[in-house]
Amino acid sequence: MVALTERTEKRLTIQTVEIAQDTTAIRSLDWDRDRFDIEFGLQNGTTYNSFLIRGEQTALVDTSHEKFRQLYFDTLTGLINPKEIDYLIVSHTEPDHSGLVKDLLQMAPDITVVASKVAIQFLEDLVHQPFKRRIVKNGDRLDIGNGHEFEFVIAPNLHWPDTIFSFDHKTQILYTCDAFGMHYCTESTFDDDLKAIEPDFKYYYECLMGPNARSVLSALKRMGELPNVGMIATGHGPLLSHHVEELTRRYRTWSQTQAKPETVIGIFYVSEYGYSDRLAQAIANGISKAGVAVEWVDLGSGIDLQELRELVGRCAGLVVGVPPASSSPNIQAALSTVLGSVKEKQGIGVFETGGGDDEPIDPLLSKFRNLGLTTAFPEIRIKQNPTENTYKQCEEAGTDLAQWVTRDRSIKTMKALGADLDKALGRLSGGLYIITAKKGDVKSAMLASWVAQASFKPLGFSIAVAKDRAIESLMQVGDRFVLNVLEEGNYQPLMKHFLKRFAPGADRFEGVKTQPAENGAPILTDALAYIECEVKSRMDCGDHWAVYSTVYAGRVSNPEALTAVHHRKVGNHY
Repeated sequence: MVALTERTEKRLTIQTVEIAQDTTAIRSLDWDRDRFDIEFGLQNGTTYNSFLIRGEQTALVDTSHEKFRQLYFDTLTGLINPKEIDYLIVSHTEPDHSGLVKDLLQMAPDITVVASKVAIQFLEDLVHQPFKRRIVKNGDRLDIGNGHEFEFVIAPNLHWPDTIFSFDHKTQILYTCDAFGMHYCTESTFDDDLKAIEPDFKYYYECLMGPNARSVLSALKRMGELPNVGMIATGHGPLLSHHVEELTRRYRTWSQTQAKPETVIGIFYVSEYGYSDRLAQAIANGISKAGVAVEWVDLGSGIDLQELRELVGRCAGLVVGVPPASSSPNIQAALSTVLGSVKEKQGIGVFETGGGDDEPIDPLLSKFRNLGLTTAFPEIRIKQNPTENTYKQCEEAGTDLAQWVTRDRSIKTMKALGADLDKALGRLSGGLYIITAKKGDVKSAMLASWVAQASFKPLGFSIAVAKDRAIESLMQVGDRFVLNVLEEGNYQPLMKHFLKRFAPGADRFEGVKTQPAENGAPILTDALAYIECEVKSRMDCGDHWAVYSTVYAGRVSNPEALTAVHHRKVGNHY
């Protein structure tokens, strides 16, 4: 069955499919969604998958995004009276999967919510009404009859701290929510066309799972203790049925590579407090952009203190979200363990979590400094609810910390290239340009010289953007930006300004004359020319993205002037 919204064909649709005995997938297809959070551009939309399993009792695994409220409940009530649902299994509480939990519990208040302890705590803040609950731990089971017995696997940080997997022993379906998913909208229920979904499958892993590679490996180990998994019913994209073994093997391979880098940064926070989980995620995204692994630790999760000491000892950098002033003794003991395990010359960054009862940030930061740690980014203080700019500041702070802890490695890499080859590469000259972009309230810019026209029909060009550049997350497929061309003999002021190292969240346009382009990005008034562009595709080129964009507007301020040219002496760094 497929239901469509009336206003725009194929914008939002619902698909129901019988995927196994007594098991129905309810797939909310979001054809036009082009972004998840600020850093995650989508090329092929996405889906939010929910599952109805009928035994002697009935269980629903996850709901959907709130934008599907009418469509989802029209579909669900066509399948079952919601009051006949006995259990709602919440894989995790991110709004794209749990956006309709509150509505469902208002319709059917006798439903028992099955979730991890952390998820139940999150849901109490989301639902604002009493509800029946059943907290599950790793290995716990729920029997709904007729052979349908669920076994639960705790899978924290994939990609929220409250995540669980659910395995139905009768159908051998493993419900994994975000893990093994992809943002790929298609009417094909299953992974029939592996070649078509491969790029989105890997991109999704890199954005959401790669920063938590050790958690992925832990989840895979626990999955290995289950009987043969015949299908993986994901929360996003097609369900994995034809290529389960191959795609789980790829997760293991990628995670083993990601989990054994030379450098690790630990993020220590209290997941259920304030906005710490989202702020920590943004910082982790920035760290990962610079090629550094992240270890997550929820100080409120009851982690073994010896394991915590060992982790802190092997970290090159630490990020700490200040806990609430009224923390439990367990949280205070964990924080004390972190302080007692640090080493001189580690990098440190501290952020407030915006919960309203934060410990004072300055005394905590002073303790780290007195222990010999170096502050790698200015403390992040939350004065109000986080905005897009707040999350962007966190991402940039994470990148700064990652670059600080890898500075010796970067110098070693620069010196590794043979002198002759290094000088030869340096003779590849390019023009001088400044890329400017704006998405929502977030603006950014970068100096560029690796720019070249790539096509006539359509008019397009390519630009190389380092993966750890702040502007990179504003140059996803579908994003628009401005290419500002600098003028020969008149480029020094702009070049000098944009070569500066900006603090996380700093306004890169302060003191620079600009005007808005049609696409909203700043045009540099003193540039020779500007071209308005749209990103069409991106190719992975190691530490850079090759970004192909088409152009649709532009203007030259001085037709007689020439483009400034950049001549380098070496070819292995800027």
